[in-house]
Amino acid sequence: MVQLNDLTLISQVLILNKKSAFDLLVKKYQGSIRRFFLNQTLGDKEFSDDLAQETFIKAYLNLKSFRKMSSFSTWLFRIAYNVFYDYIRSQKETCSMDSAEVQAMHSSNSADSSKKMDVYQSLAVLKEAEKTCITLFYIEDQSIEKIAMITGFAANTVKSHLKRGKEKMAVYLKENGYDG
Repeated sequence: MVQLNDLTLISQVLILNKKSAFDLLVKKYQGSIRRFFLNQTLGDKEFSDDLAQETFIKAYLNLKSFRKMSSFSTWLFRIAYNVFYDYIRSQKETCSMDSAEVQAMHSSNSADSSKKMDVYQSLAVLKEAEKTCITLFYIEDQSIEKIAMITGFAANTVKSHLKRGKEKMAVYLKENGYDG
């Protein structure tokens, strides 16, 4: 099968009303969007899946507004970013999750799960902007320029969030037995 690029698939959706072309875009990007939300929600798989689904619905409904000023993936991550922060803003009473709450929500006995919990717990000590930048840069392998486009932050602000976030995570992990 010939690999179709994003613009070709978008054109097929918009011009030919070919929904299967959008399905291919979903299959291509669902892993990275779900992973982004999984890290933003500190490992809540069901909630992450709900947010990812909402992201793809919004992308489909607003596909006509894609202006090719960035890559489709950057545009899609911008929607994901907005979906997450719309949810955060909609919560009247936000409570920050401390490590004990995260541990209770995601407890598991395996060593691998324990390491994942430590990463989620270290992400939990970050401010939302730091967590977003860390997730996009280190986990989703987005460039600083793309993160700036996704979040609307200046590139230097992204760099600052990355630096502070990395320092906070290192302190947390070192205090919890990681020396590396």
